Amino acid sequence: MKPRNFIESANLAMEGIFYAAKTQRHMRYHLWAAGLVILISLLLGVTRIEFLILTFIILLVLLAEMLNSAIETLVDLISPEYHHLAKVTKDIAAGAVFLVSVGAVITGYLILFPYIRYPFTGVIRSVENASEHLTLIAIILVVIAVLLTKAHSKSGRPFYGGLPSGHSAVSFSISTAVVFLTKNALISMMTFILALMVAYSRVAMGVHTVREIILGALLVMIITVFLFQIFG
Repeated sequence: MKPRNFIESANLAMEGIFYAAKTQRHMRYHLWAAGLVILISLLLGVTRIEFLILTFIILLVLLAEMLNSAIETLVDLISPEYHHLAKVTKDIAAGAVFLVSVGAVITGYLILFPYIRYPFTGVIRSVENASEHLTLIAIILVVIAVLLTKAHSKSGRPFYGGLPSGHSAVSFSISTAVVFLTKNALISMMTFILALMVAYSRVAMGVHTVREIILGALLVMIITVFLFQIFG
């Protein structure tokens, strides 16, 4: 059935990402690696251009892995029985992922090694306008954490059901970031109330349990607070 609007299209896209993370072991490895590289990049204080290059290569690896998974699924659908050409198709797709991964490793090495080589001169350098960038990075890491947790628990959909609640996770991450960004008690309280309203709506609709909401909120608040305390 063709999606009727952008929201449905985006939800279907997230379903694809979630399915890949849930069913493909290598996709989960790539997601773990993506989160680790982002944290290391913040710790080492890479420049904006270097961070942009790393982000691009991470997305390229994830894209290649998802295309490989899509090709494998299509081949299995068309040729459920063993066929030499089906094997060749899968091998070529896997080879493409391997080449992109090798390129990502080389790129990451060339960018990060100078910082690692001189830890006492390059570690934990402040990034200009760090707070604004940390907010976006925190949300990205929260989404990765939600996908990985749901993939490992094999429960729910990207933003529907399962442990933890994706909507609540993003809401509480933004609410926590607002505390550090504004340092204003009233604004912080208002955004926290909005996050609670999002969480309550998920429970009221029967999408999540109270336990899933609480654990999700605690997880993302710890991630966000950690980022702002260390790098803010």
